[in-house]
Amino acid sequence: MSITAEKKAELANQYGRAKGDTGSPEVQVAILTTRIANLTEHLKTHKKDFHSRRGLLVMVGQRRRLLDYLRSRSEDRYSDLIKSLGLRR
Repeated sequence: MSITAEKKAELANQYGRAKGDTGSPEVQVAILTTRIANLTEHLKTHKKDFHSRRGLLVMVGQRRRLLDYLRSRSEDRYSDLIKSLGLRR
């Protein structure tokens, strides 16, 4: 369900603003999006896993707050990110 360190490093390289950037909102949103997708697939087969479902809702809320923050700081970065990740909004 979680992602590997290699996948995290790949996302950091792809969405980071500078080399070694792991804390920017773009990287955090990309990592959360990957984790959300993995957990969504898990919940399709394990419909009664309510503890993981709560974790999914927490992650979705965290991603929403990060996207709201990014949108308030830079509309261009926000629109580029949601376009590249394929998110609605």
